[in-house]
Amino acid sequence: MRLYFLGIGGTLMGSLAQLARQKGFAVSGFDRALYPPMSDQLAAAGIEVFEGFDPNQLRPLPDLAIVGNAGMPRGHEAVEYVLEHDLPYTSGAEWLGEAVLPGRWTIAAAGTHGKTTTASMIAHILDKAGLDPGFLIGGVPVDFPASARLGTGPCFVVEADEYDTSYFDRRSKFLHYRPKTLVINNLEFDHADIFDDLEQIQYQFHHLVRAVPRSGLIIAPGQDANVEATLKRGCWTPVSTFALVEHGGTPVDSSMATADQWHAVDIDDDGSRFSVSLNDKPLGPVHWQLMGRHNVANALAALAAAQHAGVPAADGIAALGTFRGVQRRMELIVDRPGLKVYDDFAHHPTAIRSTLEGLRASVGSERIVAVVEPRTHTMSLGTLRGELTTCCATADEAIWFRGDNIQWDVGQVVKDSLVPASVETNIANLVESIAEFGMESPRPTHVVIMSNGAFGGIYERLRQRLGRAPI
Repeated sequence: MRLYFLGIGGTLMGSLAQLARQKGFAVSGFDRALYPPMSDQLAAAGIEVFEGFDPNQLRPLPDLAIVGNAGMPRGHEAVEYVLEHDLPYTSGAEWLGEAVLPGRWTIAAAGTHGKTTTASMIAHILDKAGLDPGFLIGGVPVDFPASARLGTGPCFVVEADEYDTSYFDRRSKFLHYRPKTLVINNLEFDHADIFDDLEQIQYQFHHLVRAVPRSGLIIAPGQDANVEATLKRGCWTPVSTFALVEHGGTPVDSSMATADQWHAVDIDDDGSRFSVSLNDKPLGPVHWQLMGRHNVANALAALAAAQHAGVPAADGIAALGTFRGVQRRMELIVDRPGLKVYDDFAHHPTAIRSTLEGLRASVGSERIVAVVEPRTHTMSLGTLRGELTTCCATADEAIWFRGDNIQWDVGQVVKDSLVPASVETNIANLVESIAEFGMESPRPTHVVIMSNGAFGGIYERLRQRLGRAPI
C-alpha cells in the first residue's frame, strides 16, 4: 500500500510517516521546506521526500493521501489535486487513531505545556522497564534515535495536541486517540488563531475526558483551576493528582483526586533534586539532568502514568535519573568559557517564564539573556502581549526578534518590559551580538534562544560562529 503525506516535514506528519514505513507501507511526501531534525529522520528511515509539490510525485497514484494541518488549507495546489482526482484521503491524527492505536494501551500526554517532555519521560520509563513501548512525540527525545517508533509492547505513548486536525476536521487532534491513560499537565489559553477563549479549549478537553474508559486513569495537577473546572463538567474515570510541596509545607489533599496523590517534596531550588511521595508515603529521591519546577511536575505525571501501565514507582524513579531530556528543550548548543547558548522551544509566555526561572535557580547571579521570537500563532497575533512584558522578569536582559509574521508593535513590549529589552530584525546582527556577550561581561553569560521554529537558521549560524557544545 502506498501512502503520500502532504506536509511531511512537520513534527506530527514526519513522525507518522516513520510509523507507516515501520508498518511496511511505501511512503513518500512533500513539504514547502524540509529541515533538521525531521529531514534527517526521514532520510534515515529511507522515506522519499520532496520540497514543493509536483503532481508527478503522485504517479502512480497512492492508495491513500494523508493531509497535514499546517499550511494545507483549501486552495493549496496539492489539496486541490487530491480532491480533483478523487484520491482517498484522511488526516494524520485520524490515520494514527485507525491504523496504529487500535489494540494498544494508549497513554496520552496533553495540556498547554510540557506535553513533549512528559511523553518522552513516560516512553523512557516504559523502555527502561523492558516494555518496548511505541511512541509518537512532537520532538526528538535524546534517549531515542527518532521521534516515533511502533514498538512491540502493549503500550503506545502519544503527545496529544489540542490543535485542530485538518482543514476538513476542526476537532482537536487528540480526540482521535481514545487513551486509556490520560495526562493533563495544565490548561491555559493558547492557539488564538483557532480558539476564541479558554472556554472553547476546555470544551475540546472535556470531549477527550469523555473518551477515557472507567478502567482507565486521568492524571491531573492538584491545583489547576482550569483543569478542575473541566473535570467538573463530568468525569467517569478515576483521577490521580500531582503537586509540588513547597519548602517546609505539607501535602494538600486535592478535591479532584479519586485515586492516588503524588507529591514532590524536598525540591532543590533548580529542580535538579527532589523526592517523591505517593499518598504521603515516601518513595525515594530523584537526581537528574533536568532543571525547573515545571519539569518536576512533569516527572510526577510521568511516574503516575507509567505506574498505571504496570511499572513500579521505584523503577520509574530510577529511570528518571537516566532521562536526558528532549532536543530543543534547554538544549545546550554552544559552550564556551564565559558563554553558554541554549535552544528552547518556547511557545507561550508561561513556558518562557518557567524556563527562565529554572535557569535562574540553577545559575544564581550569573547573567541571563533571553532572545525570543514570538512566532507561535498566539504570540504573533499579540493575544498575550501583556504577559510578554513580564515573562522574562528573571533574566537580566531580553531581546525580541521581530519577524515578518508579527502583526503588532513589539516595541510596546520593550517599552513595558520589567528588564532592559530591545528589538532586533536582522539574524546576522543578532548572531554577532550573541557572539560578543561572552567577551563584554565579567559575569558568565547564559543566552536562551526561544522559538518554536527555525528562527532563520540562527542555531546553525551560532554553532558555526562560536563552535558546538560538547556531546
